[in-house]
Amino acid sequence: MTILVIGATGRVGRHVVEQLVSRSAKVRILTRDASKANVPIDVEVVQGEILDLDSLRNAFKGVRTLFLLNGVTGDEFAQAIIALNVAREAGVERVVYLSVFDADRAVNVPHFAVKSGAERMLKAMDFSATILRPSYFIDNEVMIKDVVLTQGVYPMPIGGKGVAMVDARDIAEVAAIELIRRDQAPGKLPIETINLVGPETLTGEGLAAIWSDVLGRPIIYGGDDPSSFERNMATFMPKWTAYEMRLMAERYVSDGMIPEKGDVERLVKLLGRPLHSYRRFASTLAGVD
Repeated sequence: MTILVIGATGRVGRHVVEQLVSRSAKVRILTRDASKANVPIDVEVVQGEILDLDSLRNAFKGVRTLFLLNGVTGDEFAQAIIALNVAREAGVERVVYLSVFDADRAVNVPHFAVKSGAERMLKAMDFSATILRPSYFIDNEVMIKDVVLTQGVYPMPIGGKGVAMVDARDIAEVAAIELIRRDQAPGKLPIETINLVGPETLTGEGLAAIWSDVLGRPIIYGGDDPSSFERNMATFMPKWTAYEMRLMAERYVSDGMIPEKGDVERLVKLLGRPLHSYRRFASTLAGVD
């Protein structure tokens, strides 16, 4: 049977596809533009999108297991709920869903609340699901690299509680492992939630210190006030999205994203290797690795 990957062309999804292919899984993706999919040759590509019900239903034919990653959009909740309804309609109950860390608590952040709602649907409709809850993506730092390098400031308002930033490659490999496990299971498996975190819980000041070490010159932390962060984000994304990012940053400052006891050890055991570190990513991003 086939594993359908929705959200296959982004930072996490493309790694999920690669990980599945490396494990000899039969993979199909749903994408808006098949000509730009850039997936391995043996991956089946269905052109369409979630809100195009004909293409979505077509994508589910012959599928046993679903990986669902919904982008942060104004209609994210509708997309998530429709995708899961059509999955159930097609007889697909094995799902790996990409949620977010503390989805059920940070309900004032729109895309956290959306994912909490999708989690509730998975549980209420008795799917056989793994819910993955990643912390802040290390890969987000691509957006702020130039500010760090040219202005000597680490600009993300991370705060002093700490955020256990996670690498997209670690997220994707755990997703692939869980997809294969559920796809190959002889029967229905219970719902399971996995926090996806990095090996260290880092503060804003700690992140600036890492960049200082990597670059060999002082990098200062820009502080906890998210207002300038929102203004900068609004220069290259819709204002509502920038405001949502501000709300998320406020949660970093007020609560952090702190792993539960055993989270890191569980991931290391599952992957059979250490987690990717922030310092290594920063070194690569700065071109000094």
